[in-house]
Amino acid sequence: MTAMPAWLARAASEALRRFGPLLALLLMAAALSLLSEHFLTLDNLLNVFRQSAVNALLALGQLTVIITAGIDLSVGSLLGLSCVLAAMALKAGVPSAAAVLLALATGAVLGALNGILFTKLRLPHPFIPTLGMMNVARGLALVLTGGFPISELPSPFRFWGAGAVAGIPMPVIVVLFFCVLFHLFLTRTTPGRDLYAIGGNRQAALLCGVPVDRRLILAYSLSGLMAGAGAVILAGRMNSGFPLAGVGAELDSIAAVIIGGASFFGGVGTVLGTLVGALIMGVLRNGLNLLNVSAYWQTVVIGAVIVAAVWVDVVRQRAAPGR
Repeated sequence: MTAMPAWLARAASEALRRFGPLLALLLMAAALSLLSEHFLTLDNLLNVFRQSAVNALLALGQLTVIITAGIDLSVGSLLGLSCVLAAMALKAGVPSAAAVLLALATGAVLGALNGILFTKLRLPHPFIPTLGMMNVARGLALVLTGGFPISELPSPFRFWGAGAVAGIPMPVIVVLFFCVLFHLFLTRTTPGRDLYAIGGNRQAALLCGVPVDRRLILAYSLSGLMAGAGAVILAGRMNSGFPLAGVGAELDSIAAVIIGGASFFGGVGTVLGTLVGALIMGVLRNGLNLLNVSAYWQTVVIGAVIVAAVWVDVVRQRAAPGR
């Protein structure tokens, strides 16, 4: 049997990386539309988009980190702490706009701290500082609230998570807004392109004059910023700032990025692919609910999907030229 030409193998691999997630999403949607008559209804589709919004925001931030061959395990806890601080500020009489800024700033500052600890302490892997921040942020959220949620938030703040404009849920508008910003940042700006260079070959990027440490701090700042944005959406939707918000969200965000075609090896990933990955996670959960699959089995299925996505990434990297 004749082996596939190298150029054809490369083209097939690139096509799979670019369009595989979108094809998987379309096939999943087609299958669920046959299995459940409720899946393709407008209300259900809007519900999928609404429920996928927080994970999509976290995944956008996670994308900037994974592009550099890093990982951020703290985003779920940063979301929880930002959620709590915003709710506490609102209860103290702070205007809704200021509470939103507080949530964003909390995530961005603590995300920057992740980057500073990683780069300035010369730690071997970002797993270490982000794992530490995951526990610190979650602990602070529990300490500040005593483990109890802060409910009954004012309407202007709730609009971000529960409101709509022209029938389009506000969380969807927020996600699309940040998708455009992140796409422009990663593809049209020097710092964005530098992140790809760092993920492709960190030492080569350093020798080419890329300010690697500053770019890494920026990447983790953006990841934290998106955790703050997710906190605003989630608190507004749930009408509550609760300290356990975002538990396990870091794994969902990582899964969305990898399913969307990014690579743990760095240097690869797109905003569109990440958005598709988040929608795949949302559609999968929604479909399993419609089919009355037990929540326990849902966890098993989603875990299997994550493992499969990472396996595809590894196979794709092994098949790449020069590997």
